[in-house]
Amino acid sequence: MKKIVFALLFVSSIMTAQDMNVVKGDFGFLKDQKEVNVEFDYSKLTLLKEKLTEEKYVANRTKELNEKSKSTGDIWKKKWVASKDQIWNPKFLELINVIYNKENKDVTFQEGLTAAKYTLIVEAIWVYPGWDAGIMKQAAKVTTNLKFVETANKSNVLLEISSEEAPGDQWGNNFSNESRIGEGFAKTAKSLAKLLLKKGYK
Repeated sequence: MKKIVFALLFVSSIMTAQDMNVVKGDFGFLKDQKEVNVEFDYSKLTLLKEKLTEEKYVANRTKELNEKSKSTGDIWKKKWVASKDQIWNPKFLELINVIYNKENKDVTFQEGLTAAKYTLIVEAIWVYPGWDAGIMKQAAKVTTNLKFVETANKSNVLLEISSEEAPGDQWGNNFSNESRIGEGFAKTAKSLAKLLLKKGYK
C-alpha cells in the first residue's frame, strides 16, 4: 500500500497541464509558406511564483549558491546566461522542425531567415524551473506568447497564441534547472507544431 501511495505522489509531482489558446488572428497566411523566421524575446521574462524579474532571480540564486559553496553561484550564472542560446532556443527549433519532418511537410522554422515573409516571435513570459530531489521531482513550467508577424512590419501581428505552463521534464533524473526549462521550450514547440499542422498546414 505504501508503494502505491508513493507512486501516486511521484506521478502527481511531475504531472502538469499546458494550455495553448489563440489570442487573435487566424492561420490562413501560413498555408503556402516554406520558411518562417524565428526570434526569441526574453525581455519580459519573470520567474517563480513571485514573478521575479530575470535580473532579480539571477542575483538571488547566485548569492544563495555562493553562500553554500564559494564561486558555485558565479559558475551557475554563466551557465544560466548561456542556456538561452545553447539549450532553450535550440530545443524549440529542433522539436518544431522534427514534427514537420515526420509529417513530410516542407516547412522550416529557423533563426536568421530575414528574407522570409513571416517571423515567429517567441516571447518568454514566465518560467518555473521545477526541481529534482532524486526520488521526488516537479517539472519545469514555461509560459510564452507566440506571435506571427510580418518580417518587414513586425507591428502587424497576424496570429498570436498564448502557451501557458508547458511542462519540462525528462525520464529519469534531471538535476539541471536549465535543462528542464529547455524541455519546456521543446514541449511548447511540439504543441505549436501540431496546432499549426491542424489549422494552418492542412
